[in-house]
Amino acid sequence: MERWCSKVAVVTGASKGIGAAIVHCLLKNGIRVVGLSRNVENMEQFRNELPLELQPLLSALKCNVGDAECVNKTFDEIERKYGGIDILVNSAGIMNPNSLLTGDVAAMQEILQTNVLGVVHCTQKAFSSMRQRKFDGHVFILNSILGHNIPIFPKDIPPMLGMYIASKWAIKALTEYYRQEFRHFDTKIKVTSISPGITDTTLIDGYARSYSDGNFLNANDIAESILYALATPSHVQIHEVIVKPVAEFIV
Repeated sequence: MERWCSKVAVVTGASKGIGAAIVHCLLKNGIRVVGLSRNVENMEQFRNELPLELQPLLSALKCNVGDAECVNKTFDEIERKYGGIDILVNSAGIMNPNSLLTGDVAAMQEILQTNVLGVVHCTQKAFSSMRQRKFDGHVFILNSILGHNIPIFPKDIPPMLGMYIASKWAIKALTEYYRQEFRHFDTKIKVTSISPGITDTTLIDGYARSYSDGNFLNANDIAESILYALATPSHVQIHEVIVKPVAEFIV
């Protein structure tokens, strides 16, 4: 991890859940973090609750990753203030449970705008920073176990995660495509997809909780996966990490 000390990591969706846990883990390892969130007030509160020695290492900026103009302005500000982006963690995501057949199309568009195009917007800006400085950084994308397997719901339970699951399958494809594009541009930038199983965050609904038998990951488990991938030698890429709780009920 020594090579990352004092480097700059940008974490999207940083104000709560897995994103906040990742921020905390990076800070504890001496990495300066710029946390992006739609709710910057939550980020400020999160920083104030950190140990005093870590607080100066965290900066909070308001950013909606689904808005390309907002992403451009925010990442340009990061470039000006901190000199570049060395690590990007694409953690922002929304679920918006909805029926594909009868649901609100605008809500589905928001899922794709945040979960898929948000990754594209942010990764383009981070790649530009790394490439200009000839720095072989690391890009992380938070996927899901649902980006690998589609659960079959009981007939009496309406399947409401169609567009969310589609967005996660898109992330699986993007991860491999980024690897190929990084190679095409003659870089050694790494890309790692982290796919958590059921994790105890605010995204879990009552249905998932009732069938989980208490078998949850916690957000820190996922954050540790980020550190594992960061600590690998320069010639090793951890391309895909699937993390499940023991005896998980989902596929």
